[in-house]
Amino acid sequence: MAVLSALAPLSTTSSLPMSWPTYGDGSKHTTVASCHHLIDLAPSTRLSKLSPSLCTQSGTLPATNGCPWMLGSSIYHLTGGSRWRLKPVYSIFPTSPAQVSSVQDLFDFICSGPLFDKLGMTPEKVAESVDKWLAYGLHLCRLFQLNELYLTFPQKARFYHYYIPVFLWCEDQISQHYSKFKEGEDIPPLVIGFSAPQGCGKTTLVFALNYLFKVTGRKCATLSIDDFYLTAEDQAKLREENPGNALLELRGNAGSHDLQFSVETLTVVTNLTKEGMKMKLPRYDKSAYNGKGDRADPSTWPEVEGPLTAVLFEGWMLGFKPLPADVVTAVDPQLETVNKNLEAYYDAWDKFVKAWIVIKIQDPSCVYQWRLQAEIAMREAGNPGMSDEEVKDFVSRYLPAYKAYLPTLYSEGPNGSDPEHLLVIEIDEGRNPL
Repeated sequence: MAVLSALAPLSTTSSLPMSWPTYGDGSKHTTVASCHHLIDLAPSTRLSKLSPSLCTQSGTLPATNGCPWMLGSSIYHLTGGSRWRLKPVYSIFPTSPAQVSSVQDLFDFICSGPLFDKLGMTPEKVAESVDKWLAYGLHLCRLFQLNELYLTFPQKARFYHYYIPVFLWCEDQISQHYSKFKEGEDIPPLVIGFSAPQGCGKTTLVFALNYLFKVTGRKCATLSIDDFYLTAEDQAKLREENPGNALLELRGNAGSHDLQFSVETLTVVTNLTKEGMKMKLPRYDKSAYNGKGDRADPSTWPEVEGPLTAVLFEGWMLGFKPLPADVVTAVDPQLETVNKNLEAYYDAWDKFVKAWIVIKIQDPSCVYQWRLQAEIAMREAGNPGMSDEEVKDFVSRYLPAYKAYLPTLYSEGPNGSDPEHLLVIEIDEGRNPL
């Protein structure tokens, strides 16, 4: 099994969204980035023979403090007797020393991930697909313009313990989806819903997953519930119809979305099953009207072309279920109207979603801290950002819904969800899986 064969698309992909990063000396690392994909395994010994026990055997790959899973200017070759030998690399790859670590270390690191057991992974499955893990890790380094020679531990964890495992879960969900159709039938894209509170990293997760689909040759569409907010004019009408209700004064809660527009958009996008079929995906401009927001000009909407493999649909309140009136009024009396509005959301959103990823937080107050961090960073960078008091007011309009609806979402899953197609990931205050 040659890992290089799995990376063939890398050398032919010419439409990546960003250029290779440069470093302090102005040099680019196009060749360095490809080096660790020339690991060649003897046919007689597949990578499934790798196991933690190899770490104590004589001749095992040396582990250093480096972060990529590459082997510098020489490549180790595994023989049938579990012995390693050096194999020179005849290429233009740099030969200067670099901090490196072994494929065995990567294997061990993956197997120590918090989602490992939850996703039904086994050491054997990881060993058989480690070439994919290597490829996806490199792709993510490209996307986020990170030097894979010096990934920090949090960066490694974010890639190999979070983004890549979730991507593999999505791939499995898509395979199950495709298996339901007969050969020659039009297969609609699988709509994967991502329900996660604001600031917890769901948009970045979707961004990474969409990129991995793209570089592996599959087309996806990304949508947010934000894309379906009412126009500024209609939001003003909603505010006038609900005087004194702070939860409906600005965009956010149930009632502030154009549900008919949602249905029309999701219906069209899930029918993009053939080459040449195109549509523009709606987008919302949060900066319009001094931050109150408005639907973006359609001329700026991105276009997507079929056939689509998946639709990645994310939102802070996606999957929320209406509750008995006394339950929500006990949280906040203003929530009663929001709760009634929520009754129409299943038909507008949830029924389109066939696989769910729910990002679970331990305390809704984290939303305030995450938003505050983002605004402080914006201000320090010289960009306009909300004051601490404005952040507090902004988040306060969402907290009642979190307090009312998150417990049911976490205990029962989204409305209409199938436990076989539901992944719940609990994260800590650092936005990492537990």
